[in-house]
Amino acid sequence: MASFEVFAPDERRNIAYHLTMAEGAGADKPGIVFLGGFRSDMGGNKAVALEAFAKSQGRAFLRFDYTGHGDSSGDFELGCIGDWARDATDAITALTQGPQVLVGSSMGGWISLLVARNMPERIAGFVGIAAAPDFTEDSMWAGFDEAQREALIQAGRVELPSEYDDGPYVITRRLIEDGRTHLVLRDPLPLPFPVRLLHGTADVDVDMSRPLKLMEHATCEDLRLTFVKGADHRFSTPECLALIERTVAEIA
Repeated sequence: MASFEVFAPDERRNIAYHLTMAEGAGADKPGIVFLGGFRSDMGGNKAVALEAFAKSQGRAFLRFDYTGHGDSSGDFELGCIGDWARDATDAITALTQGPQVLVGSSMGGWISLLVARNMPERIAGFVGIAAAPDFTEDSMWAGFDEAQREALIQAGRVELPSEYDDGPYVITRRLIEDGRTHLVLRDPLPLPFPVRLLHGTADVDVDMSRPLKLMEHATCEDLRLTFVKGADHRFSTPECLALIERTVAEIA
């Protein structure tokens, strides 16, 4: 990964980030913040491509690693949704100025919605890419069989296979229980800014029903959902990256 800087919101956290302040960036041009997915980092294709796009548009751009991810401090297995939402809120508060367009990929879509709920005055728009709000409850917990639920409760953890990594990844009881305190599809969800949801029909990690549920649930005067036939969860083909850039430009 390219060089990065470190932001320490408190004595327990060192958040790695990369901030681009493009020439001409200012209050009249909302910045862009990329929020990555579960176990991903700020060096992914979408984040890097969007950074180059932001620079070409004269916009500030922030990408960062949640604690326990990438180059940030902390142990991934000890983290949870509340921790990562706090990381995002602290990073946006300390490292950006003025309104921001949040671009959230997978779990980053859920984190973006939590940030928007906490500080709506700083949000100029939201682009969700395979957004996965409430996934710890509606996907993980709901998909566990009896033995997995018992293991989670008794041992505090369960291992799941992953097609993206060499070995299985651990889901903790803390992750599930904390996720229940940060659900966004159970209570009113006002989004007083433009929202665009992008989703692939070949996404096997986040079902197509998820963005439809978010679209139905949220209160938003300018919300559009686009399905891309054949796109998978990564949503990182040249065509998908170009669509992300066009979508961000539309609402920024």
